[in-house]
Amino acid sequence: MVTISRIRTKQAFWASIRWKILLAFFVIVGLSFFVAATTLTGQVSDYLFEQRTREDSLLTEKLATSAAPLFQSVSVEELNELLEESAVSMNGRLMLIDMDGKIQYDTFQTLCGQRIQVDEALQVLTGHQADAYGIHSPGKAVVEEMNGEKNADYLAYSAHEMTGFQGRIGVALFVSRVQSMMDSMGTVRWRLLSVFAIIAVAALILALVLSQVLTKPITALSRTMRRMGKGDLSVRVPVSGSGELRELAENYNTMAAQLESLDKTRNQFVSNASHELKTPLATMKIMLETMMYQPDMPTDLREEFMHDMNHEIDRLTGIITDLLVLTRMDNKDEMTRETVDMSELTQETVHLLLPAAEKKGQQLTDEIEPGLRLVGDRIKLNQILYNLMDNAIKYTPEQGRIHVSLREENGELVWRVHDNGIGIPEEDQEHIFERFYRVDKARSRETGGTGLGLSIVRQMVKMHGGTISVHSEPDSGSEFVVSFPREGVE
Repeated sequence: MVTISRIRTKQAFWASIRWKILLAFFVIVGLSFFVAATTLTGQVSDYLFEQRTREDSLLTEKLATSAAPLFQSVSVEELNELLEESAVSMNGRLMLIDMDGKIQYDTFQTLCGQRIQVDEALQVLTGHQADAYGIHSPGKAVVEEMNGEKNADYLAYSAHEMTGFQGRIGVALFVSRVQSMMDSMGTVRWRLLSVFAIIAVAALILALVLSQVLTKPITALSRTMRRMGKGDLSVRVPVSGSGELRELAENYNTMAAQLESLDKTRNQFVSNASHELKTPLATMKIMLETMMYQPDMPTDLREEFMHDMNHEIDRLTGIITDLLVLTRMDNKDEMTRETVDMSELTQETVHLLLPAAEKKGQQLTDEIEPGLRLVGDRIKLNQILYNLMDNAIKYTPEQGRIHVSLREENGELVWRVHDNGIGIPEEDQEHIFERFYRVDKARSRETGGTGLGLSIVRQMVKMHGGTISVHSEPDSGSEFVVSFPREGVE
């Protein structure tokens, strides 16, 4: 089990975004440093090579110019003296070669009379060019034989033509010692590569730290999501830093809070719905059992039980109907979008509920601004006002007053339903739009309420892009205010 766990941990690391960041950084930085190091070392090597070539070529040209008159006049002693002095100052071996390729003068005195086999000298002798230069690695033995330098791998040949009165008369050949230069080039190359390697390692270490810092919020988010997937909706991501990662954490926490709230609301809704459905069923069961076990029950009492059972069935039907309405409220596509004459709709609703208000001896008045229109669903808009007015009639005592108004305020259409009824306590006002919430449960059941009316109203108002609020004081009445944007639902 331990081995399997380690394998999974390794697989998770290689598949993680942290590894991908490191790999990308390694590829980019590694290639960049490799190209930079190669380019820079090449440029340094080229500079040192060109500088040495230029120096040796100038020295060889100077020697050829000085030696040409003496070589042509066969001034042996003066020529030998010039070559010896120049060999010491130039720190190398000097040779003068005639046009037949035969070595006439040699500061080492070992190749006089032999034909030259050096490519640079032959290139000048054939007349292809005036001078030639080359660095070679013929082996330690050849190097020591040609320039006298022991344990050296490299030597250089610098050849330049000698000209007399009638043109080219021979070639001056300088065999130089370049081992120190090659060693310097190798040292410079190694040091540059070492510096770049150190910088690359430091950059990778920094990348490791930065990748951990960058991926830490993502790791925390992933860990939080796993906990949420197991049912813990209360967990939140620590918010730190700035920029997109902070915004991601804040947005996730907002989403998590909404999910937690939705889950609590759902659980509360299921609990409340179960309770609301259970109560009338329990009541009807008791009545039915009483009727079953009392066959000689008086007729008037039996009729009363039947009437109460019918009332409970109506309550169940109302609750189920309202629940079905709520399940459809979240879908705006079910709305009918049309231009609604709000003034006419308000007037019709007032006339529809006027008999109910007169039955309780209530005074129902209205104040409607004419010609107000809104884009929305006429049926749902009618239900909003109907439910608010119906509640006002139910919870306003006999001989009470109810006033309905519609006007345009600050670019919005505003409904106001005001009554002088029993009012709503301040501590209950923020909850009355919650599902199944009742200020007075006993009184609500007596009036036939399901506890879902105001929830439905609020949802319908939201569907139209509006807001609803309540202002109330106990025993002084209530005022519900519904505001819609002038253009209506989008």
